[in-house]
Amino acid sequence: MIAGRLQRADTRFLHKFPARFLILSETHVFLAFGPENSLMTPFDSADLPIFRLAPGQLSYSQLRASFLKAAHHRGARLHAYPHPLKGIENENLCTDVAVAGDPNADKWMVVVSGTHGVEGYYGSICQTRFLLEQDVSPAAGVGILFIHLINPWGTSWKRRVNEDNMDLNRNYLDFDQPLPANPGYEAVHELFATDIRDAARRKARDLRWRQTVQEKGYAALMNIVEAGQYRHRDGLYYGGDKPSWSNLTLHKILKDHLPAHAREIISFDLHTGAGQFGHPMLMAIAEQQYPGIARAQSIYGPWLYTVITGANNASDTGISAAATGYTSAAMIKLFSDRRFTQLVVECGTYDSQLVGQPALLADHFLHLHGDLASAEGKKIKQRLLDFFFPADPDWQALVQFRTRQILERAVRALRNDQ
Repeated sequence: MIAGRLQRADTRFLHKFPARFLILSETHVFLAFGPENSLMTPFDSADLPIFRLAPGQLSYSQLRASFLKAAHHRGARLHAYPHPLKGIENENLCTDVAVAGDPNADKWMVVVSGTHGVEGYYGSICQTRFLLEQDVSPAAGVGILFIHLINPWGTSWKRRVNEDNMDLNRNYLDFDQPLPANPGYEAVHELFATDIRDAARRKARDLRWRQTVQEKGYAALMNIVEAGQYRHRDGLYYGGDKPSWSNLTLHKILKDHLPAHAREIISFDLHTGAGQFGHPMLMAIAEQQYPGIARAQSIYGPWLYTVITGANNASDTGISAAATGYTSAAMIKLFSDRRFTQLVVECGTYDSQLVGQPALLADHFLHLHGDLASAEGKKIKQRLLDFFFPADPDWQALVQFRTRQILERAVRALRNDQ
């Protein structure tokens, strides 16, 4: 019984660690490390996969191994939430949680990576580096909750969406209420569902796509498409018909690990793919003004971009202001009784029209009708990873450095009660 549960939780990466484990439920495993695992434990961070391998060589398993080892080294409490499906290498999948800093603090920072699967490569590395490089000791008087790869299936399979083709940033809705309609998307859905294995169909589809872009304009068309839709499981930006595994798991993690007495929380969701190349935008995304925006402005000043979402809203940040179901909106509602600030770090990569959307469409059609094991399938996956996680060393250095600055400033603000 115990061995079976441990296999589901996948503790392979912890086999060398002197840990005591406690099975608390059918859904997750708590791993508690003793005092012998202090900051004095001999540790060579250069041995971590994220530092040994080039960006294009990394996998979900290597990201996870690096995060767990870093968290263990810093004495963080680790908790694993197993995903029901396997990864692309037949590996077990988990969303891992590391609780660092002061577990009894009333001020907390939350850092989430991997909402959009493949974007989790950047987020995971930033979380791991922060654990290794920053003061996360209890003496800081701040609790830090790292939620590592909330969409582990998407990270492993190098997809922006989850196992049900859901965009998690369209999935945080009340599914007991009528779901938003998107008539503009209905008019173009067939462009994203056509079986393009037939050369004639592909040619016709590509022609219609170019005509639609010319007729509506690329920006206007993408504002319609990226707003999300809830009818077509085989379509783009599908928000789902029920809360996803990641949605439910995020809520459970927050309930399990943020104490009821926490009076202030600053939360970050880490993303890539929108904005100017190498520029990590710090954004407050909300359905309306709320006190957390003023709090963020007091901490970050002119660094902060504010996006107010709504059916007819637009934004020049590269993200959709017309979308519903954002993680940010759900978090703001969940913690409306606290001093709460929800922020997004969005790191720009390549041009969306020339590189991003073609890569996303190719991956979308690959999972609808293609062969992932084929040479073409592997090229498509590599192109998608390259878009969301550029191998350019200056991009890597800049976004990691700037993200660390943003997180450091949040910790200082919490510590100093600014």
